Amino acid sequence: MIYVCIPSHNESTTLGPLLWKVARVMREFGREFTLVVLDDGSTDETRETLERYARRLPLEVLREATPVGYGAAVDRLLRHVAAASSYPKRDAAVVLQADLTDDPDALVDLVKALEGGADVVAAAAPAGAADVPGPRRWGRRLAPWVLGRGFREAPVPDPLNGLRAYRVIVLRKALREDDAPLARAREPWVASVELLHRVVGFSRRVEAVPLAPRYGLLARPSRFRPTPALKGLFALRGRRWAAPAQAAREDAA
Repeated sequence: MIYVCIPSHNESTTLGPLLWKVARVMREFGREFTLVVLDDGSTDETRETLERYARRLPLEVLREATPVGYGAAVDRLLRHVAAASSYPKRDAAVVLQADLTDDPDALVDLVKALEGGADVVAAAAPAGAADVPGPRRWGRRLAPWVLGRGFREAPVPDPLNGLRAYRVIVLRKALREDDAPLARAREPWVASVELLHRVVGFSRRVEAVPLAPRYGLLARPSRFRPTPALKGLFALRGRRWAAPAQAAREDAA
């Protein structure tokens, strides 16, 4: 089972087309899938949109009464999947943005890499990717310096990118080791680094695939805030990465 996890806050204009496109991609790919959307305290027509699509697609909806932010939303989605999975060594969770900046076609490459033996597969934006908005562009230039060795020694070339696939057993092992949130930061870049720190030590193999975000499809003003994002990354500057090979000791669990 492939669980496609989508945190959403006031994304009703893009959420419906995204769900339909993901369903089409997964059906053509020939893999069993479930869409899991967390409505993070939306005040637009997200609820109504999800109710319509739940009648036509394999869709589970989680809700927060008030917004909790990206990190907490992803944490709840992945905890839900970890508890629901019947075959955690085979099943996968993929985290996808609701604003169409992540291409649903990328699911195929991510899942194929998992099926090839990886436990975590991360998208990595190629250098010089087109249509990157100005604030995000200069934020990416500063992020490697702000995060320091945490960026240079990361197990993937782009630890800021939240588009990733996780083998469910890795999530279960991380939660069994420590029931603290898998991620807690409201800023997506920071939460993505937090989450990677939590799971990498339980992963035998971590891979990256080159996938560029599609910022030109953003249908609303960007919510990216470079100053809070860089401050949050600086707070993670001293963290050391666990070695993926450490997961070998968990195989018998």
